[in-house]
Amino acid sequence: MRRAPTILHLDMDAFYASVEQASKPSLRGKPVVVGGLGPRGVVATASYEARRFGVHSAMPMAQARRLAPHAAYLVPRFLFYRAISGQVMELLGRLSPLVEPLSLDEAFVDLEAGGTAFDAAAARATGEGLRADIRAVTGLSGSVGLAGSKMLAKIGSEGAKPDGLLLIEPGTERELLGPMSVRALPGVGPATGDHLRRAGMTTVAHLAEAGEDELVRLVGRAHGLSLYRMALGLDDRPVVSDRDAKSVSVEDTFDVDLHDRVRVRAEVDRLVERCVERLRGAGRSGRTVVLKVRRYDFSTLTRSETLRGPTDDGAVVREAAGRLLDAVDTTGGVRLLGVGVTGLADYTQEDLFAQSGTGAVTEAVVQDEPSAAPEPPPAAPPPDMAEAAPRRYPAGHDVRHASFGPGWVQGSGARRVTVRFEQPGSAVGRVRTFWLDDPDLEPSDPLPLIPGAG
Repeated sequence: MRRAPTILHLDMDAFYASVEQASKPSLRGKPVVVGGLGPRGVVATASYEARRFGVHSAMPMAQARRLAPHAAYLVPRFLFYRAISGQVMELLGRLSPLVEPLSLDEAFVDLEAGGTAFDAAAARATGEGLRADIRAVTGLSGSVGLAGSKMLAKIGSEGAKPDGLLLIEPGTERELLGPMSVRALPGVGPATGDHLRRAGMTTVAHLAEAGEDELVRLVGRAHGLSLYRMALGLDDRPVVSDRDAKSVSVEDTFDVDLHDRVRVRAEVDRLVERCVERLRGAGRSGRTVVLKVRRYDFSTLTRSETLRGPTDDGAVVREAAGRLLDAVDTTGGVRLLGVGVTGLADYTQEDLFAQSGTGAVTEAVVQDEPSAAPEPPPAAPPPDMAEAAPRRYPAGHDVRHASFGPGWVQGSGARRVTVRFEQPGSAVGRVRTFWLDDPDLEPSDPLPLIPGAG
């Protein structure tokens, strides 16, 4: 623990959805959900407007549609998100050489190591300056937590959301943490939280009062010791530069044990997507894929497979994780799943692995704003166009028309594509419908969120 709040945690606010709202004037202030639109799709990010309906990340997309039927549902633009993330990480790199990215939209920064802050006043000024710089460069908002440890800095950024800053003075940890739910602590998922609740422990203060021995008895030695230290506000983990990271991993604990093998596989695939996102966000690739399975009886199995070379290809990692899962007995139920990649490198040995095509079918975006006037359907396509293979236009992705300029796909179906012609900084645009193979319409690269920026 430090004597000054010089560890900063940045968490961009509803990052993917915020990027889409900044790109598309007609979606600003509206519920937006980004994720997979297929039958097994899950929510990657929901805007704050969509969260008011109960939509949240990792929720099945079908459930999100029931909760918010009038939201805009968009396919992620990961390459664009990665570019925006790069701009944000560059700003963090100006503050310190010790930046630890956790994903495209989240990172720790050691301000002391960068000489940018040694006390609370300087840390606060640095945090506010960072938030202003992020808005100037990207047009987006981020929440900042400042504290003497990584755990508390992350709790601070969560408490600052959305678009705020919370500084936790060293020495006030116990007072701050005491009334919080045990779920506020890292690593305490729904299952562990419910286990502690049944033992009469619902707040962090209850954990501190229970003592180390009781927590070890309840949840095991490693987890019990960690819980007790966190309840006391103790966390000595250093900020580790992404260059020094040994592994990248993600895991989820489930409210109800998973028994359906298909559901277990789908959850592993979703974790792979998140893990690869973090891997790419750190600009790394990895050689060994690790699968973690905690079963209904709290027994934990870890399996790994070493590839022929380092990769950041999601399809490769997914196939390896699937093979590892095939070798694990999940009879009785699964309470936690985790996917990780170790043996990190600064390059990717792409030539060793076949590239996978998505073959995804585009689904229409559900709009919550009626057009000024319905657009008539296009005229029947010429005979030669009717025989051509239609292009694919994912909902939310960028296009350009020879006459109407840049726009984005609202939805497609029945060999037609509906486009709203607007761009960052413009007024709300008009909607028009075209045949999928209209020669004047083509996919396009995203435009910068701040007009005039590179």
